Amino acid sequence: MKNFRALLGLMLIAMTMLCFSGCGGGGSASSTVFYLSHQDGDGFTDMIRKSFANKAQSAGIPVEFRDAKGDVSLQIDQMKEAIEAKPGAIVLLAVDATALVPMVEKANEAGIPIIITNRGLNGGKFFSCMTDEKQAGRMQGEYMAKNLPPNAKVVYLEGETGFDASVKRWEGFKEACLDKRPDVQLLASKSANWRTADALKDVALWLKLFPQIDGVVAANDGMAVGAVQALKDAGRLNGCLVSGVDAVDDALKLIASGEMSQTVKQDADALAEGVFKLTDACLKGTTPTENITVDFTPITKENIAQFRK
Repeated sequence: MKNFRALLGLMLIAMTMLCFSGCGGGGSASSTVFYLSHQDGDGFTDMIRKSFANKAQSAGIPVEFRDAKGDVSLQIDQMKEAIEAKPGAIVLLAVDATALVPMVEKANEAGIPIIITNRGLNGGKFFSCMTDEKQAGRMQGEYMAKNLPPNAKVVYLEGETGFDASVKRWEGFKEACLDKRPDVQLLASKSANWRTADALKDVALWLKLFPQIDGVVAANDGMAVGAVQALKDAGRLNGCLVSGVDAVDDALKLIASGEMSQTVKQDADALAEGVFKLTDACLKGTTPTENITVDFTPITKENIAQFRK
């Protein structure tokens, strides 16, 4: 009888150890996910977060959301909090691609998977669901090269200075338009930091400086919307082509009304789906074998009906 009880005790201990091993082996000990956003209130990344939240809720996966408010130091603190909590995974939209690398490496050491989207990282190990940012700029450039009149003059609204998407979208536009159409003159370019208010102010100034502006190319829709408002306020929207990126609702409405010429759809739902797929695989202990890339889609008045809800 004593031998039986001893054997039973050993079996219970073994089963307990197996259970802990199956839940992460002392590393990521829970199915909770930390979702660390660079800054809430960004129309497009808000769409990604909302879509991811819905997918996680449907799957019964608990998510802790944190907003860094554009503050690198705050996001580093939030990363520390997440690592200490030992979640099943961390979804990270980094405020700064370099400054967050040491924290990503700490998560790597702790065995916590990192999944990134929309905003890149310059180091550490991570899985990603991203778009080809240069493709977006190239689609804008192709549209402008085709539709601008001879000897056109344009201005360009950059995204956040030094940010990978901002740089690559500009490169794509330059290669597809300015390099192909030497008659098109770039009057000015400036970072409006993805913000509608900054873009409105910048374009309003350019309208005072330049008597001819045939096109405004913006690295996102928020800035394009600001450009449209500035052009309307100055009575110079008619005949000026305005292009943006993201296909947010405000931009789609302006395209439908003929006040904005083009946007390039960055598919928030597809990005959220990819992030969820990578996250879910990590939670189940399956290492993803490859990263996910989501294509852009150009939208103009000709095909806007397909994208209006």
